[in-house]
Amino acid sequence: MSTVRTNPWVRRACLGVLVLVVLAPVFGWASGAVGYAEPLENAAEMTGAADAAVTVHAGVLPDYAVPGLGAPLGTLVSALVGAALTLGVAVGVGRLLER
Repeated sequence: MSTVRTNPWVRRACLGVLVLVVLAPVFGWASGAVGYAEPLENAAEMTGAADAAVTVHAGVLPDYAVPGLGAPLGTLVSALVGAALTLGVAVGVGRLLER
């Protein structure tokens, strides 16, 4: 049986990402508590572009949530899915560049 050896910085980076994923519901709650809104949405409202906007595709995880789950759990699942997809793409690109 072989073991995979990783650099210490890889483990620390993965641990850091895991901590951020676990804290994602707290960040979501805090943004709602202070009334945070996306800057691009604010600019669209200020220029009147929001009134003319047409949604083509709502997205897989709209508003960083999972439909049917509560806000904290939906945010956590959304963060897990996003982190896993990002990590998968990064590893895939890294392996292609390695060759």
